[in-house]
Amino acid sequence: MTATPYEFVAIAGSGTIATGLAAVASTSSGKVVMLVRSEESADRALTAVEKASRRIPGANPSRVTTTMEIADLAEANLLVEAVVEDAGVKADLLRRISEVAPRADLATTTSSLSITKLGEDSGAADRVYGLHVFNPVPAMQLVELIFPDPVTEEVAERAHDWCHILEKTAVEVPDTAGFAVNRLLFPYLFDAVRYQERTGLEAAAVDQCMTLGVAHPMGPLALLDLVGLDVAVAIGQALNNESGNPDHIAPATVQEFVAAGHLGRKTGQGFYEYG
Repeated sequence: MTATPYEFVAIAGSGTIATGLAAVASTSSGKVVMLVRSEESADRALTAVEKASRRIPGANPSRVTTTMEIADLAEANLLVEAVVEDAGVKADLLRRISEVAPRADLATTTSSLSITKLGEDSGAADRVYGLHVFNPVPAMQLVELIFPDPVTEEVAERAHDWCHILEKTAVEVPDTAGFAVNRLLFPYLFDAVRYQERTGLEAAAVDQCMTLGVAHPMGPLALLDLVGLDVAVAIGQALNNESGNPDHIAPATVQEFVAAGHLGRKTGQGFYEYG
């Protein structure tokens, strides 16, 4: 196997995307460090990495550790931001890690926000690129790569090389709201919710129509639960900010679930209940 361009990968975050990416990164990088907020989140993250690694050929969870000190990331070759879908939070984190590791490539896993704006606000626009992976990271092959104009060719080349080494398919897409996949997907998902609202069909019935009638691997309402209903609201807002199309705003049912703290699979309840 070709040597990885990122021997030391740091990942800021401890959620599903962060832990899945850490497990995948352990197949080729000798050192993977996750920046977490507490000992409890560290324990949960390492447990999740261990579980995910069982499904990934060549994964080595012993290479993955955690830290609560941002200074421990100073020697990283790549720092990946994988925290809450909030532009201010992400830009501030990218700024802080860019200062700690002035020579590292910087990536964000945002699913909807402007990479150009995040790069500008971080003060390191020539190093910040979009690395949009999909949940579950160990199983999903696609990675959307987004390179704003200031990003250097060397950074872009390393990003492509890394995706290849991780056996992911990288597709460069424009820096537009939702990039390619979510820009095309979410109008369909939201329309499925509005259809359920109008007709009163059960979620399972809506989903069966699309899995059995169109051969989709997962129905739209189950997919929203998997993505996370809070993430869906954020993506819808980003789409609407760019398009002005009210249909891009998350439907009332989704917003009500989020207000109640029911975010889908990650909280155990959304359109479905999860044990």
